Amino acid sequence: MIGVFAYQGELAAINDWSPLLEYLNTAIPEHRFYIVNRDLEGLREALKANELDLVITNPGYYIEMESEFGISRIATLVSPEAETPARALGAVVFTRASNTQLRDLSDLSGKTVAAVAPHGFAGYLIAARELAQHQVDPETDIKEMRFVGLPMGGIIGMVQRGEVDAGIVRTCLLETAAKEGLLRMEDFRVLSPRKFEGFACVSSTPLYPDWPIAVTRRTDATLAKAVARALLAMPPIRDGVSWTVPADYQPVHELYRELRTGPYTYLRDITPEALARRFWPWLLGIVIVLTGWVIHTIRVEYQVMRRTAELQDSLNARKAAENRMRAHQEQMEHLSRLSILGELSGNLAHEINQPLTTIGTYARTVLRRQASGILTPDAIAEACAEIASEADRAGGIVQRIRHFARKRVATREPVVLRAIAQEAVRLIVGMLAHTPDIIIEDRAEGKGVVLADGPQIQQVLLNLIKNAIDAARDLPPDRQTVRLTIEASDEHVQVHLDDHGAGLAPDQRAHLFEPFFTTKPDGLGLGLPICKTIIEAHGGRLWAEDNPDGQGMRFSFSLPGAWHEHAT
Repeated sequence: MIGVFAYQGELAAINDWSPLLEYLNTAIPEHRFYIVNRDLEGLREALKANELDLVITNPGYYIEMESEFGISRIATLVSPEAETPARALGAVVFTRASNTQLRDLSDLSGKTVAAVAPHGFAGYLIAARELAQHQVDPETDIKEMRFVGLPMGGIIGMVQRGEVDAGIVRTCLLETAAKEGLLRMEDFRVLSPRKFEGFACVSSTPLYPDWPIAVTRRTDATLAKAVARALLAMPPIRDGVSWTVPADYQPVHELYRELRTGPYTYLRDITPEALARRFWPWLLGIVIVLTGWVIHTIRVEYQVMRRTAELQDSLNARKAAENRMRAHQEQMEHLSRLSILGELSGNLAHEINQPLTTIGTYARTVLRRQASGILTPDAIAEACAEIASEADRAGGIVQRIRHFARKRVATREPVVLRAIAQEAVRLIVGMLAHTPDIIIEDRAEGKGVVLADGPQIQQVLLNLIKNAIDAARDLPPDRQTVRLTIEASDEHVQVHLDDHGAGLAPDQRAHLFEPFFTTKPDGLGLGLPICKTIIEAHGGRLWAEDNPDGQGMRFSFSLPGAWHEHAT
């Protein structure tokens, strides 16, 4: 059973999704698929009753249901209006063309605006975030925010009749209605209009990922893989609609976090827990300052044998924290392979737990020694140095992951592969306990420069390095070393990742880059296909072969050299 969010009404949903239903019933004949069209509450009730196997909905409702019901995306819609599914959905704020008072979003202060619902994604929340960017608070500065429900077409009529000053609908709805002869575009004006390269419609806001299709907790894994394979293999159907690998929905999480709604509603609560989550960097700074002040006021003797015992306890606590972090990491590996950039920040709390544990241990130790009257100035100085070192370490971890996961627009520019590889290694070392030696050998002789989107290439390197480490994790230390080699030819730069693991059988290698094929017991099989997509989008190639130096595998990719691009 497939549950569909019918934002334009049931008849429109049937017309939109019938071709998909016919395709799935043909592609997977051993199962019979049915579609039920619901509004948001209808989908929630069906999920609560465990009636659905698949859900098709907008990105905002997806992350709400992901948090509430544990659904998991397996593919993302590719619309003909958008060049990339990562930037395919926005909001349009519009008024009548005759209303000369409204031209910019900042002009809406004191006006009446119609929207779908307070929780509507493209029908309200995207626009609400953009209004805040224009110094307009939708809850206080708008004279009346009138929520009229679905379908969205009713909002167009309200604006046309002058019942409200402006309306909010999803992108391309006006253009589609005009194409069908239901309205004339010249009768309306879009506020703060934007045009994006590769996107066919006008928008008032930034663009977000397209609709996902997700499996529910009750869905059999075999059926989920079969549906995912069928969707990825589906040719474009009506109006050029198709499916691709799951997009990165981190921008949607950032929107909900900023508006403090959906899964992040708890941020609105003024409770000690909520304040701690929002202001923990400042609280950490205060704790460090107060701890330093306490330490500097202590002037007592310190017993050497007791200090040695406490240091050993600290080391044992740190080792236990590393083991807990590694156990948690192994549980999250299959999810991180879907979207490495979106999931790196999730490990921050576990990474920073180690220096915090050490800082807390030293602080409590000094307090106990002060109370016992057995602390020396040398011991105070050593404890201060350890606490400062652990604080610097925590700050470095936060800065690297925050820089890597920040919101950005994909751009291609000349980048040095050696620098990207070094940063990828630093991230891996910061995330994993007991990382083996990772050797970088640059043979490019100054030509290791490519025209690329640096974070995307870094995502590929992170995935390949992680796979190489996993391939030899349980082998002797001399076989765990990973070697990364950079070479340059006349037109291309090649990167080779060599491991000394058990290698792959020929039949496994034949399916290596197919979606959902994996040799790991808990793997989903999307990491390498996503890497292949990224490299080929840059005009390069990704392949695998035996390690020419002996046991293990070599994964290689090539990219056009930046000097070659400038020459052509």
